[in-house]
Amino acid sequence: MTTATAVQPATPERPQPKPLLAEQAGRLELVTIRAFLLIPFLALVAAVPLMWGWGIGWVDLMLAAVFFTVSTLGITVGYHRYFTHGSFKANRPLRIALAIMGALAAQGSVIGWVADHRRHHAFSDREGDPHSPWLFGTSPLALARGFWHAHMGWLFGRDRTNIDRFAPDLAADPDIRMVDRLFPLWVSLSVLLPAVLGGILTLSWSGALTGFLWAGLARVAFQHHVTWSVNSICHMIGDRPYQSRDRSANFWPLAILSMGESWHNSHHADPTSARHGVRRGQIDISARLIWVFEKLGWAWNVRWPTPQRLARLAVSTDTTG
Repeated sequence: MTTATAVQPATPERPQPKPLLAEQAGRLELVTIRAFLLIPFLALVAAVPLMWGWGIGWVDLMLAAVFFTVSTLGITVGYHRYFTHGSFKANRPLRIALAIMGALAAQGSVIGWVADHRRHHAFSDREGDPHSPWLFGTSPLALARGFWHAHMGWLFGRDRTNIDRFAPDLAADPDIRMVDRLFPLWVSLSVLLPAVLGGILTLSWSGALTGFLWAGLARVAFQHHVTWSVNSICHMIGDRPYQSRDRSANFWPLAILSMGESWHNSHHADPTSARHGVRRGQIDISARLIWVFEKLGWAWNVRWPTPQRLARLAVSTDTTG
C-alpha cells in the first residue's frame, strides 16, 4: 500500500523589475540634444559683447521676463510638481497647457523629463541617480567632477531612462503623448515668438533680432542654468532642516529665480507636497500659482503641507552642508 505525497503548490516567481535604462541614445539624438544645450549658451556668450554696441531694450527685457516666467512655471508647476509628483489634480485644459509651458523651457519633452526626475528620487544621491554630484567621491577633484556631472555633464551622456518603468502613466495618456511628440515645435516657438513680437512691438528688424537673441536663445540658456543649479548646488550647499535620505539642501539665493524649487531639502523630505517653501519667509511662487489654480477650480486635491507632518519630518537642529 502506498501513501500519496501531497504536491506543494509552486511559489509564484516575483516579476523582475524593469531595467532602469532604455536603449542608449543614437548619434542623431545626441547631436540634437547637444545642439539644444550649446546653441543657447553660445548665444548668451555672444549677447554680452553685443550689448555694448547698441544694447538691450525694455522690449527685450519684458519679453525675456514673460517667456522666462511662463516656461519656468511650466517646469516647476507642470513637469515637476504635477506630472512627476502628483501634488494636485488638474482638469484637461490645464494639464495640456502645463505640458506645453514646460516644453517652452527647452529642457526636454515632458515624458522623458518626468522619467528622469522620478528616477532621481528613487535613487537620490546613490548609484542609479542620473545627476547626483556625489557619485565620484568626496575629494575636491571628485566633487568638482560631481558638480559638472550634476549641473549639465549628465545631459551629454547616452543613457536614457526607461519610460516603461518610470513614466508609464504619461506614456499611456494620448494628450501628453501628442504634446511630447511635438516637442521640437514648442522649442521652435519658444525662440521664434520673441523675435516676431520684438519686431512687431518695435516695428524694426533690429527689434526682431534682439528679441530672438535675448528673449529667445539667451533666456533659454540662463533658464537652463537656473534649473541645473537645483540639481548641482542644491545637493551640495545649504540648510537641511528636514529629514531626507540624501544630501538635498535649501539654498535661498535661488528661491525667486527657480520659482521656489531651491527649497530642495523641504521637497525631498516631502516630495508630493505642492509647497516647497514651507517656512515663514520662504518665497515659493510655484505654490502660489497652484493656490490660484485651486481657487479657480482648475486644480483640486492639492497636497498642502500640514504642521503635524512638518513636525514629524523636522530634525532637531538645522545643519549646513
